[in-house]
Amino acid sequence: MKRTLIVTNDFPPRPGGIQSFVHGLAGRLPPDSVTVYAPAWRGCEDFDARLPYPVVRHPTSLMLPVRAVARRAAALVAELGCETVVFGAAAPLGLLAPEMRAAGARRVVMLTHGHEASWARVPVARRLLARIGGHADVVTYLGEYTRRLLATVIPEEKLVRLTPGVDTELFSPEADRGAEGTPAVAGGIGAGPVVVCVSRLVPRKGQDTLIRAWPRVLRAIPEARLLLVGGGPYRRRLERLAGSLGLGPAVLLTGSVDAADLPRYFALGDVFAMPCRSRLGGIDVEGLGIVYLEAAASGLPVLAGASGGAPDAVLPGETGLVVDGASPEAVAGALVELLADPARARAMGERGREWVTREWGWDRVAARFTELLEPAQTP
Repeated sequence: MKRTLIVTNDFPPRPGGIQSFVHGLAGRLPPDSVTVYAPAWRGCEDFDARLPYPVVRHPTSLMLPVRAVARRAAALVAELGCETVVFGAAAPLGLLAPEMRAAGARRVVMLTHGHEASWARVPVARRLLARIGGHADVVTYLGEYTRRLLATVIPEEKLVRLTPGVDTELFSPEADRGAEGTPAVAGGIGAGPVVVCVSRLVPRKGQDTLIRAWPRVLRAIPEARLLLVGGGPYRRRLERLAGSLGLGPAVLLTGSVDAADLPRYFALGDVFAMPCRSRLGGIDVEGLGIVYLEAAASGLPVLAGASGGAPDAVLPGETGLVVDGASPEAVAGALVELLADPARARAMGERGREWVTREWGWDRVAARFTELLEPAQTP
């Protein structure tokens, strides 16, 4: 059986959307056909022991395209007889592709996300991205926003759309709402409507805009609660912001939670909101936002920020709304619109669930990924 080596900085138990994407792809290949080479991360020994395929961990928490990483990856290609190498993110590890080919790889597939599209906008990074793309047989993109930027650097014939999939059985309106499965934070929410945001706490995701919007939301819907799920370096600043606005129990922050528990947190919400925004002149941008699709699969209407490819994860007016993620006024207005009309919000959630099940399921994504792994036929 043909073997594939996945070389990636982004792999669980490190949290994140790219990590979940790469993990999902690996898990849908035959276990005896795939090996993952990834950095060490806290808890990785226990995590790897539960996987049906092998994971080789680099001794540090980050892999760069340096000689030591190239040697280790090339040795795995040669030892395992891997015909295909997949880079979980094209930049920067895709620079190692020549060493992979020298070791015996016949096909190189590179996944791209939001940051590669950002590289295409910066002169020095553009040159590196062009070099990376030159070594690839296939470069994947998430949606039209990322394709358009990548195509300025990488030949269009190499570009193929490959989006993350959504586990529509795990993320479902039927997620466990019983007492045993309900997160402890539920006790502080109360009986009013809940807006939930599930994301790492960093400036681009827009949790600060949600907090700034919340006084306006409360004036219209006094019992509304904002639930921010996730950890990250922005947490203390967000807590101070909520305190300075006197929001008290109207805003709850959970801190980091296990990925397996996320469906239960979605189940606490009536609306999902992550008003992401582009930063640093468009360099820090949302590539897609798989969390919008997970929320939609959970039966929630979604509010997305108009950053990068985020609008690709929403059917505006049908599954949710897209607004300026930098505007507390726009965010508050959209949230009040959804919270004040529960019937419309539920209908959006139902349409979102149907759309994600039909267009974003893992079966479709896995079939496409498997096609991309096949080496080109030689005459």
